[in-house]
Amino acid sequence: MSYRTYNELWAQAQLTLDEATKNDSNLLTSKTNKDKVVVFKELSTVMVSYILSINKLDECYDQVIQPQKRILIRNILELSLGRYLELKNDMVNLNYNEFTYLDSAIAQLGLLPQDVELTIPSHYRNERLKTIEWQSNFIDEVLKKTGFYEEEKIEVDMPIRQAILLIQKHERARQGRMRAQFMKEVRAMNKPDAGDVELSDNARKAAMKIQRVWRGFITRRKIRSRVVEEMLLIGMLPPNSIDTEEQQKAEEVKSARRIVQTKRQKEYELALIQEKEKIKDHVKEKMKEDIRDEVRAWYMGVKSQTGKFPDLPSEESGGSAVIYTRYKTASSHSKSTSQSSSKGTKSHKSKSIAGKESKEEVKKKADEEDAGFKMGPSNFLQELMLASSEYEEVWKGMDESKNTSQMYIKSIVKAQKVAEVERELRKIVDVHLRAELEILQNALDKDNAIRIKRSKKQKKVKRSSKKAKKKRDKDLTPDRTLESLFEELVMNGIIHKYPAIRLSSFKGDASYAGCDVMRWDNDPSPTLGDVRHAIRDSCVLPMLSDQIHQAGPAVRSVLIAGAHGSGKHMLVNAVCTELGATLFDLTSANIVGKYPGKSGLTMLLHLVNKVARLLQPSVIFIEDAEKTFMKKVPKTDKTDPKRLKKDLPKLVKAIAPTDRILLLGTSCCPWDCDQKSLTGTYGKIIVIPRPDYASLYYIWNDLLFQYSGLSRKFDVSSLAKLSDGYSIGTIIKVLQEVMTCKRVLQLTIRPLMHVEILNALARHDPIYKEEDEAFNQWYSRTPLGRRKQKALDAEVERRMIENDKHSGAK
Repeated sequence: MSYRTYNELWAQAQLTLDEATKNDSNLLTSKTNKDKVVVFKELSTVMVSYILSINKLDECYDQVIQPQKRILIRNILELSLGRYLELKNDMVNLNYNEFTYLDSAIAQLGLLPQDVELTIPSHYRNERLKTIEWQSNFIDEVLKKTGFYEEEKIEVDMPIRQAILLIQKHERARQGRMRAQFMKEVRAMNKPDAGDVELSDNARKAAMKIQRVWRGFITRRKIRSRVVEEMLLIGMLPPNSIDTEEQQKAEEVKSARRIVQTKRQKEYELALIQEKEKIKDHVKEKMKEDIRDEVRAWYMGVKSQTGKFPDLPSEESGGSAVIYTRYKTASSHSKSTSQSSSKGTKSHKSKSIAGKESKEEVKKKADEEDAGFKMGPSNFLQELMLASSEYEEVWKGMDESKNTSQMYIKSIVKAQKVAEVERELRKIVDVHLRAELEILQNALDKDNAIRIKRSKKQKKVKRSSKKAKKKRDKDLTPDRTLESLFEELVMNGIIHKYPAIRLSSFKGDASYAGCDVMRWDNDPSPTLGDVRHAIRDSCVLPMLSDQIHQAGPAVRSVLIAGAHGSGKHMLVNAVCTELGATLFDLTSANIVGKYPGKSGLTMLLHLVNKVARLLQPSVIFIEDAEKTFMKKVPKTDKTDPKRLKKDLPKLVKAIAPTDRILLLGTSCCPWDCDQKSLTGTYGKIIVIPRPDYASLYYIWNDLLFQYSGLSRKFDVSSLAKLSDGYSIGTIIKVLQEVMTCKRVLQLTIRPLMHVEILNALARHDPIYKEEDEAFNQWYSRTPLGRRKQKALDAEVERRMIENDKHSGAK
C-alpha cells in the first residue's frame, strides 16, 4: 500500500480521536453526576472511541515510512494509551469492578466486538529484540556452563569406504525397482484385453451398478466440497488455520516497508546532526547577539520604568525565554527593598486567609462529590489535544505529491534545530547576562548610596534540590558488572526463560450482556475474554513505556487467582512475552536453600531490585502467593513459604513511578492466608472464572480446526455444552491425548467422533460449582469487593427511602 493509504488511515484515526477528546473534556469539566448509569454510558462511549483510534494509530506507526510523521504518531499513540488507562481507572472506581463491560456502547455505535479489541502495540517489543535475544543467549550459555544443557554433538565426516557402501546399496535397490517395473509391464502386455472378453448379463449389470454408485459418490463429494467452499466464503464455517499465499505476500510487503522505515530513520538522524552543525557554523554568533540585544532591551526598558534592574529568570524556570510572558510584572523581579518586604508580610497573611477559605471550599466539594461521581484529573488529555492540533497545523493539509519516497522534510528539520541551538545558546548567554546585571545593579546601588542585602535565588534552588534528594539504599555490589549479577541469578534459577506466548492466545469470548445485567443491579459474571482485557489493561499497557508508566495510574502488583488449570501461568508468560520483560521467579519452592539466613535474603532482594531496574521492564513472579502470608505452615511444606512475608510489602512499596517493575502473583487458594497482608501487598486482584459456553465454543473451535484433516462441519456447539465446567488446561490436555500423530493422519479416512473427546474428558475432574462459589465469596471480602457491597447497600437503602416517599405521597 502507498503512503496515501496510511495518510487516510491517520486522518480517520485523528477524526475519531478529536471526537473522543471533545467528549472527554466535556466529561472532565462537568459537575458530579448522581446517575451512575449515565456516567457509565458516556465513559464507555469515550473509551470505545479511544480504542478505535489507538488501533488505527498503531497500524499507521507500524507501516508509515516518513520519520517525522512517525514521531508525532508515536506521541499521540502513547498519550491516547495513557488517557485510556485513566478512563479505565475511573471506570473501576465507578463500578468497583476490575472488568469493564462496553457491550452497550458497541451496540449503540453499530460495531462488532472484534472491532473494539484493543491491540497491544508490537513496536515496543520489537525495539527491544536485541536485548531479548542477548538475554536468551546469555541464559543458554550460563546453563551450558553449569551442565543443564547438553552440548550439541558435531557430526563427523563419513569415511570414504562407508560412503561407497551406502551408494552401492542405494544403486542396487534402484536397479531392483527398475527390473520389477519392467516385468510388470511385460505381464500387462501378455494379458488379454478386457474389451475382448464377453461379459455375461449378470457381470454387465454388476459393472453398471458399480459405475452408478461410484459416479453418485464422486458427485455428492463434489457438491459437499462446493457447499463447504461457499460456507467458508461467507464466513459461516471456520477457515483453515494455514496461512494463504495472499497472507504471506501481505506480510512480506509489511516487512519490506519496515526495512525502508529503518533506512529513512537513519537518514533523518544523520540530517539532524548535519543541520545542527551547519547552523552552529553559520549563524551561531548572530543568534548570540540577537539574544543579548533582546534581553538588554528588556531589562533597560524595565529599568527606565521602575528605576531598578530586574532579576533574570533562573535556568530552572526557563531563563530569558520567559521574559516576554513576565514583562507586565517585571517590577516584581526588581531588587528587594523595605517596602517589598512589608508587602511580602501582607501577602503572607492574605495567603494564609485564602488557605483557610480554600480548605473550607475543598470540604464542600468533597461533600458534593460524595453525592455523585467525579472523574479524576488527567495527565494526558491536555498534551493529547496539543499533539492533535500539531497534526492539524502541519500534516493534515500537506501536499506530498513530490515526496513519494517519503523522505524527511528539510524545513521542519531546520526549524527544529534552530530552536534547539537557540535554547543551548540562550543558556550560555544568560550566564553572562546575569553577571552583567549584577555589575550594573551594584553600580546603580553605589550611585544611589543604597546598601541592600540581596538574596540569590539560585542558591535557594540548590538548597531545595538538596532537601528533595531521597536517601538511597546502600549498594551491596558496587564493583560488579550487570553481566556478573545476571549470571549469578541465572545460575540460582531466579532468572529463567519462559515460553513465548502472545496474550491473544488466551482464548475466550467477551461479555455481550454485561451492561444489561448491571441495569438490574446484578453483578455480571466475567468471561475469559474479560479476563484477557483486564490483564492487558492492568499488566501490559501500563508497562509499555516510561511516559505511560510515570504519568498513568500506578500499578505495582497484581494477583491472578483461579482454579487449577485455569490459565494463570499462561497469562504470566503472555505478560512477559508482550513486554519482552525479564522474569524473576521468587516462588518459595524456587528460592528454598538459596541465599540462606537474613544476610542472604538481603542480598537476594538487593540483586533482584538492582538487576530489575537495569533491565526494565521486569516482572517479579510468585507462584502460590497465598503461602507467603499463611498463618500456619503445614509440617509437610519444607519450602519456608513465609520467608518473604516482611520484605515483600517493602519491595512493592519501593517501586517508584520511574521503575517499570511489576509484582505478579498467582494463587489457587487465596483464602488460606492472612487477608489483610495479601490484599495490602497486591494492589489489583483478577479472578479467572469457570469458562462459560461462549468461551468454550471459542476455545474448541480454535483448537480443533488447527487440524486441516478435520471436517469443517464438525459440531463444536454440542461439544462446548457437554464440556461445561472444564478448565482450559484440561481441554488442552484432552486434545493432546486424543489428537495423537497417528490419529491426525487417520482424520481423512476415519472422521473424529465426539465420543472420543468425551471419553478422555471423563478421566479428568471439572471445576465444581462449590469451588467457583468459594472464589466469589473470597473476592467479596477484598477491599474492592467490600466497597462494591457498601455501594450496593447504599443504593438499596436510597431506593427504599424513595419508595417510602412515593407511597406516603399517595
